[in-house]
Amino acid sequence: MARLSILEYPDPRLRTRARPVETFDAALERLVDDLFETMYAAPGIGLAATQVDVHKRVVVIDVSDERNEPQVFINPEILAREGEGTTEEGCLSVPGIFDDIKRAANVRVRAQDKHGVVSERDLTGTLAVCLQHEMDHLEGRLFVDYLSDLKRERIRKKLDRERKERTGRTAQDMRRTL
Repeated sequence: MARLSILEYPDPRLRTRARPVETFDAALERLVDDLFETMYAAPGIGLAATQVDVHKRVVVIDVSDERNEPQVFINPEILAREGEGTTEEGCLSVPGIFDDIKRAANVRVRAQDKHGVVSERDLTGTLAVCLQHEMDHLEGRLFVDYLSDLKRERIRKKLDRERKERTGRTAQDMRRTL
């Protein structure tokens, strides 16, 4: 398994629409394993392949407190939405930023597992919200797209500033060691 690099907003690759998975093989199983390792290390509760610059319709989620209920959704489709709720969301691709987002409270989803087996499930609560969030990534959308233009611009500037500071610190640290 390998820990993958997570793309950060506003990286344009996050806007790429993912393609359906057609081949269920060892490479796909490796991708799923790598996504879980990356998600757990981040740490997060969900990760879409698009976030690691792999533009396939693959999502991994584990919303359990013990981090022992990994779930895979390949080629997921939402068949029905019911109710509405507002939940504070964050994103591994938008580090340190949280805001309230409205989503369906319950969803019926059809997806495949890593072997290609199709199933339908009803999801509620955090799992339903997380799947909708991750499926947005597969369409090239981020949770910040639900926010006002002003908020989105402030977030972009804040993340740019933090990246520059991190890069500056890294460069200074490297100069000290030379």
